Amino acid sequence: MTEARNIVGGNLEMCCSSPITGYYRDGFCNTGGMDFGMHVVCAQMTAEFLEFTKSQGNDLSTPMPEHQFPGLKEGDRWCLCAARWQEALEAGVAPPVVLTATHPRALEVVSLDDLKKNALTSS
Repeated sequence: MTEARNIVGGNLEMCCSSPITGYYRDGFCNTGGMDFGMHVVCAQMTAEFLEFTKSQGNDLSTPMPEHQFPGLKEGDRWCLCAARWQEALEAGVAPPVVLTATHPRALEVVSLDDLKKNALTSS
């Protein structure tokens, strides 16, 4: 099995291990055939984005202990669905992205230029 790549051509780096993120809950924004939401954009949460996604029906800030989910807060990193990140971009609340931890499948939904414009300057 080959290592997953990131959108800038290197090996896919870990997005976050605390809280543990990723479709496979391994800390990476990797994807596979069952990941219909394409959880491939590693983003650092902002208060504005968390409020936006909650208003869209995906509450990421409320803890759900029954699913071992602590709830996210500003500053946490999380593998977002590419389409939700694009929606947030269009609404003016896209959270900053960690390019080296974002999977190339994000480019099926989001432009590389938009991701680069919203990249964290240091990861």
